[in-house]
Amino acid sequence: MRLALVDYDSGNLHSAAKAFQRMAGPGDQVIVTADPAEVAGADRIVLPGDGAFPACRAALDAAPGMAEALADAVLTRGVPFMGICVGMQLLASTGHEYRTTPGLGWVPGEVVRIEPGPGLKVPHMGWNALQVGRPHPVLAGIRAGDHAYFVHSWRFAVASSAHLFAEVDHGGPVAAVVGRDNIVGLQFHPEKSQATGLRMIENFLRWKP
Repeated sequence: MRLALVDYDSGNLHSAAKAFQRMAGPGDQVIVTADPAEVAGADRIVLPGDGAFPACRAALDAAPGMAEALADAVLTRGVPFMGICVGMQLLASTGHEYRTTPGLGWVPGEVVRIEPGPGLKVPHMGWNALQVGRPHPVLAGIRAGDHAYFVHSWRFAVASSAHLFAEVDHGGPVAAVVGRDNIVGLQFHPEKSQATGLRMIENFLRWKP
């Protein structure tokens, strides 16, 4: 198995790569790459992302051939895909951070600002308990109340509940895991989420959608 962690100048690639390498099996290969050809040839793809939605989308579009390689691999050939943090938000149809920006449109919905209400802060930062609403292979072994580590101010409002697998409460529901078919997105950072995150990484590496 060959996993490509997409390098488009967004995200903490070093810590993410170490976590995936830790959970990889004998003979598995985890590469960090900005080469669309390597992404196209991967058996699994991970798209990280830190920062603002428009900047991450612009950086992805600025990498020659990368968006096309991702679409061909994921949408046409069904390669298992994981988006992390803003990499998950980019799956949406549209993001509204700073200005309205088109997303990849792979999971219908919008990225909107978190409105947590009195006594809670934005950004949503730190540990929060997952509420698993629907089963998903990447969530195998994850129990209600297991904690994951979040750092974000915007949330993914999915258009269909069929695409929402887990959420957390931060003054209201916040999507934590979304997806469809061979695509899954995690709002939290699995590489920072200790045993819970490592379990989900291992599940993703073995997932056969």
